[in-house]
Amino acid sequence: MKIGLEVHVALPTRSKLFCSCSTADADQPNTNVCPTCMGLPGSKPYLNGEAVRIAKSVCIALGCVVNGSISFVRKTYFYPDLPKSYQITQIDGAIGRDGKIKLENTEIRIRRVQIEEDPAKLIREDRYSLIDFNRSGTPLVEIVTEPDIKSEKELKEFLYVLWSILYYLGVDIDKEIKTDLNISLGSNRVEVKNVTGIKNLLDAAAYEASRQASLLSRGNEPVKETRRYDERSQRTEPSREKESEEEYGYIYETDLEDYDTSKIKTGDIEADVRKTAKSIASRNGLDYDTIMQLVAFDRHSLSLLNHGLNSTAYDPSTILNVVEAGKRFRSSVNEKSFSLIAEYIKAGVQIDKEIMERIRKGLKPDYKTPDKLKIREFISKELENDPDILKRYRKNPKVIDFIVDTVSRKYGLPQKSVAEEAKKILTGEDD
Repeated sequence: MKIGLEVHVALPTRSKLFCSCSTADADQPNTNVCPTCMGLPGSKPYLNGEAVRIAKSVCIALGCVVNGSISFVRKTYFYPDLPKSYQITQIDGAIGRDGKIKLENTEIRIRRVQIEEDPAKLIREDRYSLIDFNRSGTPLVEIVTEPDIKSEKELKEFLYVLWSILYYLGVDIDKEIKTDLNISLGSNRVEVKNVTGIKNLLDAAAYEASRQASLLSRGNEPVKETRRYDERSQRTEPSREKESEEEYGYIYETDLEDYDTSKIKTGDIEADVRKTAKSIASRNGLDYDTIMQLVAFDRHSLSLLNHGLNSTAYDPSTILNVVEAGKRFRSSVNEKSFSLIAEYIKAGVQIDKEIMERIRKGLKPDYKTPDKLKIREFISKELENDPDILKRYRKNPKVIDFIVDTVSRKYGLPQKSVAEEAKKILTGEDD
């Protein structure tokens, strides 16, 4: 199996690639538009420098050679979402080339990174189609890989790593990211166009691999073609014959001059959070996979983790537990509340909404000198609220765990002390 990808990512700029129209989501169709992004005759493009800066950052993060001078071409094809009948993109003058992403057991080469404009959006109805030009001209980078991916497992790992890198570059990975999937099990390459999202891409690859394997087993070579992925049926279907590069009729974009990228400042770029996670794990004796699960797509968790590790007041296990609480209660966890959460965790208290409310009020856990009578009072209140607990306890002694957990969480008390008093109350033992 050979898989190559063409990943189209929208860049987080405030205006479009070749005009000043906003890229923000609009309530109504065809409102963030002008003659340039609608492709009207006589309109002229001018390049968005911020899009070039972000694209250069993407190149550096992917280990690409950044071209000092870039140029644009017209890619000619005829489709309703492209009224000027060509897309402004790059090929030989692309901003980046010859990069790579390292995976666990291999590396995937990046052929090039190119800047291009997004076409308009087609909205298909039963008997007609509508066109919304709000998206037209949105700046994209297209990340083109070599056909180095050799299994569905490698495909999933590659996407996970790439999405994480884009996330730490500030790209909104929750927005629509479209991918062209090029896959071959035999001699001919099949392209599956415009697959949206990771799950759909993995499902499309799995179906297409199975389809091609079935054809080859019967002695039939898969046809070189372009297909589309249907989310409902989870199948790929023929779309049209695949164009060759010659058929696109690339010509130099004379309305745009060559652009000098050497003057663009990007600052220090460390978007591959795997390096950061490995460094944190090795320096603090922590598990790398655990850290990656916390921070792969979460800047807030990484910030909390670094805050905890920069202090000598917490052990690594407590720090990880606080960060995990931060993922669940993002709005309530910050550097100020870090120490208070750590106190509850050290006391053996499970962090939930009720405990977070106590933390928000600045209340500390009462675990140093717990008052047995007070604990009994709290337990008795819960028994009064649910008198059937005693009946359930007589049938199943494990019900005590439910009582202990409820009282510990609700009042911020250590489970051990609550368990001792709960057992005495439920069994009728004297103090």
